[in-house]
Amino acid sequence: MNVAEFSLKTSSAFHKTGDLLLREVPVGDAPVAVFCFIDSLSDKLLLEQDIVAPVCAHAEELFLLPSEGEDTSPESEAASAMRERLLSSLSFCQDVVVLSLEEGRGKIAEGDVALFAEGYDCLFMFSQRKAEKRAVAEPPTATVLKGPREGFIEEIKTNTALIRRRIRSPDLVFENLSVGRYSVTPVTIAYIHGVADPEVVDRVREKLNAVDIDGVTDGACLAPFLEERKNSFFKQVGNSEKPDVVAAKLLEGRVAVITDGSPIVLTLPFLLLEDMQDGYDYYSGDWRASLARVFRVLGAALTVLLPAGYVALQSYHFHLLPIEFLITLAGATSSIPFPPAAEMLFVLLLFEILNEASMRMPRYLSVSLSIVGAIVLGDTAVKAGLISSPAVLVTALSSIGIFCVPDQVGTLSILRLLFLLASAVLGLFGMIALLAVTTGYLASVQNYGAPYFAPYAPRIRSDLKDGVWKASVTHMDARPLSFPNQNRTRQKQEDDE
Repeated sequence: MNVAEFSLKTSSAFHKTGDLLLREVPVGDAPVAVFCFIDSLSDKLLLEQDIVAPVCAHAEELFLLPSEGEDTSPESEAASAMRERLLSSLSFCQDVVVLSLEEGRGKIAEGDVALFAEGYDCLFMFSQRKAEKRAVAEPPTATVLKGPREGFIEEIKTNTALIRRRIRSPDLVFENLSVGRYSVTPVTIAYIHGVADPEVVDRVREKLNAVDIDGVTDGACLAPFLEERKNSFFKQVGNSEKPDVVAAKLLEGRVAVITDGSPIVLTLPFLLLEDMQDGYDYYSGDWRASLARVFRVLGAALTVLLPAGYVALQSYHFHLLPIEFLITLAGATSSIPFPPAAEMLFVLLLFEILNEASMRMPRYLSVSLSIVGAIVLGDTAVKAGLISSPAVLVTALSSIGIFCVPDQVGTLSILRLLFLLASAVLGLFGMIALLAVTTGYLASVQNYGAPYFAPYAPRIRSDLKDGVWKASVTHMDARPLSFPNQNRTRQKQEDDE
């Protein structure tokens, strides 16, 4: 194949896209080689300085035509000799990889530079990728008062480096995969050899290799493929934007999945208790962290049960209320045209719409929208007699509580609605029955061999040290038993010396 044929076939393979550049290397008046690369993915300055200029300067010595009938495949001696000549002529190059024409075109799409020499049936590949990335900064979803302020970004190599800086061990393993027929997105599986359970690692690897989808634009696209129960609305895959949190989970024996283009790293196995914990807990006092976790649990319970309990007490069990409060409640709701369940459903719907609108609006408008919605609209609706002030108060308390566990907002919103409907039909009995069913379901879920409700169902005594109530780190001498891992010893105790 000559240069003209290669250029034509490569241009056709990329459907004559405008960002595919072909740079010919002439000897005299005839081109003897051609560089092929994607304009937006390659660093043209370094390419010209380190590769193109030296190759053009030594073109006559480099590009020797092979003998007629000589093997010029990627594994041939002729290709190896060309590779050695290229390496000796370049001012700087990490390596030159020899690939077939088909494999080389795939690497061109990823951002590598290909060199085709006349008479050869292979491509010589150079890595001169240009990485456009934002600076490492504190993630907006995980602000802290104390502790590291670094957050993952959208560049996978930077993210793996942030983890490697915290775990400087040769046992830290990064396995590279590609997912997506068109996107060919780089995905990395991270784990610590000798700590992570091999069966969990194999299971994660199998699920990722089985993904057959057009493209992956974010780690969230892979989360549904990694879930064990496909139809459950409960969260089954952990996630974090902080390298210190992911490093701590890897040290416990979990597996991390890092996706190029995503600042969110997935972790497996996932326990429900993880979302009640926070990275700041480990940089503050044990008592303060324990109280914070208790408040998060109470906030989640308040979110789910308060609206349902309000409707149940007002509709079916008003005799359980103190007489003074019952008189106040009756006075506030006597002129409301809707039944308690419909009124609460309307107020919840109103708050959900306001929350969604404030999230989608630009930042400088979201504050104004919140003030207008929460104060003006709410106060006007109460004065107009459409809703009662107790219903607004209950919904506001429930909406505040939901943000105590921000990673469970979606799940808690669905549970709040289900409990509201159960209490509207059956009162407190419906609430208690649904609570029992939900608890039983969560206790039965297994997530990569880990009980979803651990360490409370089943009760694992040693893991209670880092449960809702947090013990001192000096007492956490063993890795969690709640999920599969190896090498249970985390730290050496004084008694062991």
